[in-house]
Formats: sequence, structure tokens, C-alpha cells
Amino acid sequence: MRVLGLDPGLRATGWGIIDADGNRLSHVANGAVKTNRTQDLAQRLLALHEGLAEVIAAYRPDSAAVEVTLANKNPSSTLKLGMARGISLLVPALSGLPVGEYLPMIVKKAVVGTGHAQKDQVGHMVSRLLPGCDIASADAADALAVAICHAHNQSTKRHWGQGTEAAGGRGR
Repeated sequence: MRVLGLDPGLRATGWGIIDADGNRLSHVANGAVKTNRTQDLAQRLLALHEGLAEVIAAYRPDSAAVEVTLANKNPSSTLKLGMARGISLLVPALSGLPVGEYLPMIVKKAVVGTGHAQKDQVGHMVSRLLPGCDIASADAADALAVAICHAHNQSTKRHWGQGTEAAGGRGR
């Protein structure tokens, strides 16, 4: 299964692609779609849309996962971040991909083992879980962490699904 992880942001939306084969994970690519701060909001959102569509066309993931955005103190910033997140949900959905959503605490727990990990801890663990991975930026590291979280989540769902099917559907 090829997974696209996304860390939404209006300045830069991080993306990371991994391949998952059971518990084996391998790095495919990562980066960030950046926008020009001098452009108006609509043009910046369009740039995110086009950049993410290019990533999906180039790497052809089987599923996508997006980090849930939590509210900031500044309502205007929160609204703009929400719009970038909307693009991050929309583009994979338009490509026919199933899209998972994960809270930052769940992503950190899946990758580091604690939901209150610092950004540098997440980046370090992503490097450990994906040996040889050259991480383009902190946004890309976060996106790879989202992809790892989603791969683990989907693997667990498949494992549990196989167990209940073998038991004749009991235990649901």
C-alpha cells in the first residue's frame, strides 16, 4: 500500500509518500508545496491544489491521510489554516483516494510513543523508522509521520478484520 501523508499549512503543506507492506515501511519521497505570501488567498489555495495534484499524479498513492488542524489563538490564522486543510482533504478525494484524518497527538503517539512529543523528536523517529530518508523540511517530516500513523492504523484494521472473519464474525 502506498500512502500519502499531508501536513496542511497555507505557507507550506508538507507531503510524504511511503510504501507499507505489513509492518515494513519504506520511504518513497517527501517535500512541501509552498505558496507565495504576496499572492491573494485564492491564488495561494490554487497553488496548493495544483502542487498536491502533481504529487498524486507523480507517485500514485493508494490512500491519503491528513493531520487534523487544531485552533490557534488568532481566529484569522485558524480560518486560513482550515482552508489549506480543506484543500489537503479535497485533492486526494478528487483523485478517488480514501482519506484518513488523525489528531496531532495520535500521530505523535504512533511515531514517537508519546502524544506530547516535540517536533524534533518526531523528525528523529521518522528518520529511524524510514532509514536512508532525506527529510526535506519539518513540514515534510510531519507529513511522513502522518503517513506512518495511517499505515499502522490500516494494518491494524486489516489484522483485526482478518481475525473476526476467521472467527465467523464473532466479537464485533
